[in-house]
Amino acid sequence: MYVPIKICDVSMTNIVRVGVICLAFLCQNSIHIAFLLSFSLVSLWILIHTRMGFRGFCLYLALLALSLEPRNLKSEELTCNPNDLRAMAGFSNCLESAIAGWNSTVSPDCCSWSGITCDNSTVSGRRVVGLELGSKRLTGKICESLAGLNQLRVLNLSHNFLWGSLPTELFSLQNIEIIDLSNNDFVGSINNKGMCTISTRIQVLNFSNNHFSGQVPKDLANCTFLNHLSFDGNSLSGSLPGTLFQLKNLSELNLQGNRISGPLSNGIGNLSNLVKMDISSNLISGVLPDIFGSLARLEHFSAMSNSFTGHLPNSLVNSPSLQMLNLSNNSLSGPINLNCSAMKNLVSLGLGSNLFLGPIPDGLSSCRGLKALNLARNNLGGELPNNFKNLKSLTQLSLSNTKLSNILSALRILQHCRNLSMLVLTRNFLDEQIPNDASLEFKNLNSLILANCQLRGPIPQWLSRCHKLQLLDLSRNHLGGNIPSWFGKFDSLFYLDLSNNSLKGEIPKSLTELQSLISGNITIEEPVSSFQFQLVQQGRPTLTYRQISSFRPTLDLSYNNLQGPIWPDFWNLKRLHVLNLKGNNLSGPIPNNLSGMRDLEKLDLSHNKLSGEIPRSMVNLSFVSTLDVSYNHLCGEIPKGGQFDTFPSTSFEGNNGLCRAEYCTCQSEQTFIRKKKTTIIGLPFEIGAATGFVLTVNYCFLSR
Repeated sequence: MYVPIKICDVSMTNIVRVGVICLAFLCQNSIHIAFLLSFSLVSLWILIHTRMGFRGFCLYLALLALSLEPRNLKSEELTCNPNDLRAMAGFSNCLESAIAGWNSTVSPDCCSWSGITCDNSTVSGRRVVGLELGSKRLTGKICESLAGLNQLRVLNLSHNFLWGSLPTELFSLQNIEIIDLSNNDFVGSINNKGMCTISTRIQVLNFSNNHFSGQVPKDLANCTFLNHLSFDGNSLSGSLPGTLFQLKNLSELNLQGNRISGPLSNGIGNLSNLVKMDISSNLISGVLPDIFGSLARLEHFSAMSNSFTGHLPNSLVNSPSLQMLNLSNNSLSGPINLNCSAMKNLVSLGLGSNLFLGPIPDGLSSCRGLKALNLARNNLGGELPNNFKNLKSLTQLSLSNTKLSNILSALRILQHCRNLSMLVLTRNFLDEQIPNDASLEFKNLNSLILANCQLRGPIPQWLSRCHKLQLLDLSRNHLGGNIPSWFGKFDSLFYLDLSNNSLKGEIPKSLTELQSLISGNITIEEPVSSFQFQLVQQGRPTLTYRQISSFRPTLDLSYNNLQGPIWPDFWNLKRLHVLNLKGNNLSGPIPNNLSGMRDLEKLDLSHNKLSGEIPRSMVNLSFVSTLDVSYNHLCGEIPKGGQFDTFPSTSFEGNNGLCRAEYCTCQSEQTFIRKKKTTIIGLPFEIGAATGFVLTVNYCFLSR
């Protein structure tokens, strides 16, 4: 039964009042509350004027509620705060590049923009708490307007092309916790910025790989929450401030690659929570302080390439927490007295390029977890300790220039290190015979550098079983005999240097079948950071690498006694970057199809006996920056165009038949032979014709 309900208490005045309240909520961005109030107002009006009754009104209300999504009061639908929007607009305007996904016209809610994180504020719009735009190829400066993001906690602008100095206002963000501006082009001083005066919650400061100058900031003492500090790869100078050693919570400190000088203070021992410390490649001098007993959590300590002197401190060589220790390239002296019984966690040890005295201590073999060991360029001497065969975990070993003797004994010991993948023994075993012991076996060896040892004998057969070889350097020895054909079976070999030996015979054709230089599909196992590799040119180191992948794919057979032709099949080596055949007795023409070596950067065929013309197709070698065909028997016109227009005249000198002129008076060997034959046949013919003519005339005259 329909029972009408009389509603008489709803006046027009009350409806207007509700409308005003709705407007107030709209002005405060409370859209959903305003919607509910507006809906109620309209519903009341319908109820009064349509006489649908209370039950009908309830039914209408239920149906309408079911048709709507339950989104009321959900904070994620609130737009960002207007002040934050203005701050980011100012930041964007200072940039010279656009940020993908930032468009206030298309999307006025900045919380939906790329790289923006907002919190769950509901009063005046959501607040921006994260601005993460790393690796976005941004260019331009940072404006002080960024300081308007006063709720910002994370700022990441790393790996871009930003430049200029940092605004002081950046460090007035009271809620900031992480600032990462690494790998940009920022300049200026970072001192006296009021660091952590207002921003007391900073946990991470990463300014790596920029162009900052001046000193390490002195006002770091206020950064009581700081646990990660990176200023590496800049131009900072001066000594380390004492305030740095007040950061009790600091766990990672990266200062490498600057010009920091002075001694290393004992205050470093106050950083009891330090896990990683890298101060390498600076100008720090003096002795290493004996404070490492206070650094009970220290796992990684690198101070390579400084000017440290004196002996290894007792607390350092007994540190139970250390996993990686790198002190290479200093002036440290005395014995290597590591206590491997205490240093049970040691994985990587770099002591190369110092003044340590030998012999190599037997105790190192007790570091059973050791994977990488670099003792190169020290005054050690003697033979390799027999106990080294116990280093079962060893993967990388460098003992170059340590005055070692007895190469056969060393190799027999090291073959027990079954995981050994990299072995560097350069400048040792002077004038010994290279072992040809058939029992030697290095199944996992991928890099062997045994250069500049003046070793005698042929290339040993045991190398043929090193199937994983990627890099082999036997240069600057006295090796003789032929280059073995089994080199072509090394599927992963991409760097082969046999230069400066006494090898003879032809270049084996199998070298044109090296799969890694044909396809380039190889996986390189990189060494740890304690290793350095040097390319040697004319007896002097010229380039230093820390990664095997930095070595250009190379085939260097220069300065031997090789004969025969340059095989046309070399064009198969499309991934080869350097081909050096200088200083041999190679003969015949330069193959025309060498132009197929599309990645070739350096080609040296000088000081041989090559003949014929320079193939014009070689103009297509667009990546060749160095070409040398001097001192051969080449002739004809030097090709024009491409890189050939940039090569100096010294690249072609010593070939009397070569010329650059538009009209080339010199001729190729084939053309010369052809014209010579024509001349030899034509001269008798012309003499005979003249003689016959004279005799005929005389005969006719005499016979009337």
